[in-house]
Amino acid sequence: MLQVFQQISFIKFRPPLGRRLFTEQGPRSLSSSIKFETTPFADALLRGSATHPDRDCIVVSNDRATYGELATRARLAGRSLIALGVHRGDRVGILMSNSLDFIDILFGSSLIGAIPVLYNARFKAREISHVTTDADIKVVVTNDTIGQQTDYVALLNKAKVEKTPGLQAQIFLGEGRRDGFMGRDAFYSLADSIDPGAVDERHADTAVTDIALLFYTSGTTAMPKGCPLDHVVLQHAGVVGGAERLRLVKRDVMWNPLPMFHSAFTQPLTGILHFGGTFVSMSHFEPGEALDLIARERVTVAFPAFPTITLQLLNHPRYTPNTLNNVRIMLNVGPPEELVAMQTLMPHTTQITAFGMSECGGSVAMCNPDDSIALRSECSGKALPGLEIAVRDPETGDTLAPGERGEIVVRGVGVFSGYYNDPEKTAAAFWEDRWFRTGDLGVSDTEGRITFHGRLKDMLKVGGENVAAIEVEGYLALHPAVKMAQVVGIADKKYGEVPVAFVELAPEATSTEREIIDFCQGEIASFKIPRHVRFVRDWPMGATKILKHLLRTRINAELNLD
Repeated sequence: MLQVFQQISFIKFRPPLGRRLFTEQGPRSLSSSIKFETTPFADALLRGSATHPDRDCIVVSNDRATYGELATRARLAGRSLIALGVHRGDRVGILMSNSLDFIDILFGSSLIGAIPVLYNARFKAREISHVTTDADIKVVVTNDTIGQQTDYVALLNKAKVEKTPGLQAQIFLGEGRRDGFMGRDAFYSLADSIDPGAVDERHADTAVTDIALLFYTSGTTAMPKGCPLDHVVLQHAGVVGGAERLRLVKRDVMWNPLPMFHSAFTQPLTGILHFGGTFVSMSHFEPGEALDLIARERVTVAFPAFPTITLQLLNHPRYTPNTLNNVRIMLNVGPPEELVAMQTLMPHTTQITAFGMSECGGSVAMCNPDDSIALRSECSGKALPGLEIAVRDPETGDTLAPGERGEIVVRGVGVFSGYYNDPEKTAAAFWEDRWFRTGDLGVSDTEGRITFHGRLKDMLKVGGENVAAIEVEGYLALHPAVKMAQVVGIADKKYGEVPVAFVELAPEATSTEREIIDFCQGEIASFKIPRHVRFVRDWPMGATKILKHLLRTRINAELNLD
């Protein structure tokens, strides 16, 4: 039976159509004296606009908007989309770098009952073409290049999205004009033809069971899969996790520099807006600018999530142990050794970690800030209220006992219903009774905490022995010269597969392949020791993850392996 949510509330704001208890799949009696309801995604913005319109809502580098300003901007975008013929349930594609424009279109689409489709801004033309067609996008909105040297207009043109059946308009919210695209002034002037009340009428008909957002998860060999989230799933991890594990309070200021097309953005966004706080983002991440931003905005909670970002802060020449003295809690996900090392450098901040995926709107398990540093580093904590987590044999589906490693599965109110336009992948992704197969390896303890042991596909088979890449990566991170390590497997005639390590060295550190290998001798099993070590300065990145398949391709090409 699902656990009941405690000490969390949604302010009543919507008519009955728009509300549903998060505990719909479990008991409805609450031990807390406050009822806990969910409402459509955009309600948090409207509620804030009504109660504290002058409070900062969103900051993106040097741009900012109050709750009142953002609500006005979103309504204007919604009216313009209506004028373009966007109806309830139509898909609006957003292919943009982090910006207030992104936020405007996200909320503007949501307010009129349309479905924002968040393109991964690292997708190339082939993937963009697939998403545009698969999602049946009606309007696509893009902007200027910022940070990643990516010309989104050129990508859309190369993908030939203008030939996609159903696409009615391409909008460019950047400087100047682009052939085949409607500019900013022309787009927003369309709003004049639509009664301002039309947006609120559309929003009043939104139910929490409607699709709120459509992510596309980046694949390695297959095309990206669509992950539709209803309003409940979209907000569950952000609001429940924010209240119970991040300990968010009214008027908190949260720093999150991650891409806005990712669930690691929408999860903290929904949480901080629920509590009437301020969300601080960046047009692109640069560690020096981030330190200035954190100080200027008086950040109280940080959600960088990934060591690739956090380590750049902690290794910056201007960083001191007092730099983050106002930050109560920070969330990072990484190997235990890295988490312990980062926590040591943040004496005023409690670091927690989490486990999750886009299909569940973000986190499904998070640590408790009151746990010891060992628990907050070595495991991902317990399931969020409203969710259940178990570990199963990936072949038989049998539930495994605590301490036995298998596939992590999850079910409950924060789990999506299935992949968009793909019943076969949906069927393969669920066991009976709606247990979602995460594709991740882990173990549980006797108290229900989950420990992540890597992806199923990241397990190496070395001479018949199972080797978890994350285990070797964690050990390599203990080397004083190593900033980060990633391990992949390559084919071997004798052992079938052997590990290879890619290593990024700490600033000003030096090392050799022999030194790294010798560091492992006698400390980890011989079959786990990398056979080759390659040093890198830049990682092949997806949205927020290092693309291991590209590392594997690189070493295979170097060694002339298939």
